[in-house]
Parts: sequence; C-alpha cells; structure tokens
Amino acid sequence: MTPIVLPDELLARVAARAPGYDRDNGFPHDDLADLADLGYLRAFVPERLGGAGMTLEQVAEQQARLGAAAPATALAVNMHLVVTGIASVLAARGDTSLEFVLEEASRGEVFAFGNSEAGNDLVMFDSRTRAFPTKAGGYRFEGTKIFTSLSPVWTRLAIFGRDDTDPDRPLLVHAVITRSSPGIRVADDWDTLGMRATQSCTTVLDGVEAPGERVHRRLPVGPSRDPFIFALFAVFEILLAAVYTGIGRRSIELAVAAAHRRTSMRGSGRTYAQDPDIRWRVADAVIAQDGIEPQVVALARDVDDLVDHGSRWFPLLVGLKVRATENARVVVDQALRVAGGSSYFAGSELGRLYRDVLAGVFHPSDGESAHATVANAALGPVTPVPS
Repeated sequence: MTPIVLPDELLARVAARAPGYDRDNGFPHDDLADLADLGYLRAFVPERLGGAGMTLEQVAEQQARLGAAAPATALAVNMHLVVTGIASVLAARGDTSLEFVLEEASRGEVFAFGNSEAGNDLVMFDSRTRAFPTKAGGYRFEGTKIFTSLSPVWTRLAIFGRDDTDPDRPLLVHAVITRSSPGIRVADDWDTLGMRATQSCTTVLDGVEAPGERVHRRLPVGPSRDPFIFALFAVFEILLAAVYTGIGRRSIELAVAAAHRRTSMRGSGRTYAQDPDIRWRVADAVIAQDGIEPQVVALARDVDDLVDHGSRWFPLLVGLKVRATENARVVVDQALRVAGGSSYFAGSELGRLYRDVLAGVFHPSDGESAHATVANAALGPVTPVPS
C-alpha cells in the first residue's frame, strides 16, 4: 500500500483559491479536479480495485492537512470519503454489503451523504423521509434532505428513509441512489455564514427509486448495533474531527505570524511575540491543539486495528467530535485575539476560519445528543417517573 500524501504545492493552490470560493459562494471545482487527478477520491478504495487502500488514520491526517488549507473544500470532500470509508471499514470486518460503493468509486463516481433532515433531532435513529417498497424489491423515497455537501457534482447519494408498511415494526431503509434517476431535485439554496464552498444544498426526493441491489440495510427504528451504524459513526465523527483539527493548526500558524509581525507602542516597538499577554494566548491555543491531535489519531487507529471498545464506542466517537469542534472554536478565538482588528475584515483568513469553524456546532452528533449518549453510558438510561 502506498498512501496518498497531499503535496505541499497542491495544498498551496487549494489555499490560494479558498478566499475566492468563499467570497463568490462558489463550489471548488478546481480543488476537486486536482484531488481527483491525484487519486485522492480513491483513498479508501482497496488496491485490488485501483485505489490507495488507505487506513482511517492515514486519511484523517490528510484531511487535517486539507482542512488547514481550505476547510470548506475539506468538509465537502469529507462526505465522499465518509461513504467510501464506511464501505472500507465494513469490508475490513468481513461485510461486503457496500462493495459496490468501492467499485463505483474506483470508476470515478462521486458519493455524497444525504441523511440530514430539518427537524430530525433523532438523526440516524428515525427519519422524516418515507420509504415505500416496490414490487421489484427496491424502494421509492419521498422526503427532503438538507446539508447535502457536494451538491453540484455528486453522482451517487447515500440516503435513508422510514418504511411503515408494518406499523408495529417500522424499518429504516438505507440505500444509494444515482443522480440520473427521476425524482431528484437539487435546490440552489446554499448561502451561509461559513463553509460556503461545500455547497451543501437541499435535496428533494420525489419518489426517487433505489433498486433492490442498492438497498443495503433495513434496520429497526431506534439505536442499532448493526456494523453499518458503527462504521457510519466511526468514519463520520473521526474525519469530521480531523477537518476541524486542521482549522486549529492553521489558526495557530496565523496567530504566531501575526504576533511576530505586529509591534507595540506600549512595548517600545517590540513585536507582540514579546508581550506576556499575547504569549499566554498563543500558548493557551497550542496547549489546546496539542491535546486534541493525539485523540483523533488514537481513535482512528483503534478502528483500523479492530479494537473492541464494546458499548464504549459510541460515547468515544461522539465525545471526540464534540471535543474537536469545540476545541477548534477556542483555538480560532484565541488566534483572532492575537491577530487584532485586521482579522475582522471580510478578506482576512482568520476571519474566514472564524466563520467556518462555527459550522462544527451543527454537525451530528450535536452537543445535546452527544451528552445524552455519554450520560447513558456512564449513568444508565433515565428511568420514567412513576405516575
């Protein structure tokens, strides 16, 4: 296996384009083309299918580097890597139900993740989208998905919906649909505070059909110990944490550069790198960053090594996501204070990072859901109050 390492010159090009994509609310077509030419979209595809066969730990490190260069590009690509990464994690455990994902990714198909729904705070444990079985063994899906990253370019969309054919035993049906199928409408509605280049537009499913061979899971409503759900949480949360860790890395670089560049009249013309308060802020940011990076690596490695954390897996994964995204916000905030008022201008890179990092609040699992998961693991479930 020869893992892909994103070249410094490619990352420099990606970083140089990021301000324009943010300003114009555009999609990073050139970034995606460069990454595709490198073979990066086949990072999780096994070597036998022409991919790099990378581990989750290896991809997480490259996503952190990409996140430091252009967070929105990294977050968009993350969604393709999540879908292919799920297939890879399952395959490593002897489950080939998503082998078709790896085969199609090897042929250049671009996958996106279409699970988020407005008002669905149960996330993966229920769905507002309806799934209707067809006579041919597939399903028709009707519903609206939000935050569908890669909207301008995806060719395959991983979705799920609820089948109420048996009202006493509703099922959550997971499938992959193709963009050319009738019944798909992608809205042009992505105009956000940050992460603008992800172009995560709303996707309307109006009776779009997934044939039986592309329906890979029918699970009971509610939490599940199915390997697919584990793989989904593991890859999604770890790669998300990696991107936000990259934002923290870049913020510290910018803070250090600003501290050496800015001079202080109160300090007799010395740079702010000599100011004790600024030194404390930079050190505080570095301490926070140094604490999160090994956590991302360690948990990714445990997935790769098939470590059995049992019931602890989900608290560990959602906890990592919350720590990484919240940690990145703290680091960016300290960097912004070090850099001073210039970072408040629209064209400032730190100002853009400050807007981008806020998106971490909204990714699953959010703070409330994560804390509920961890509390249940530590304390047991809440018992009903006797009537």
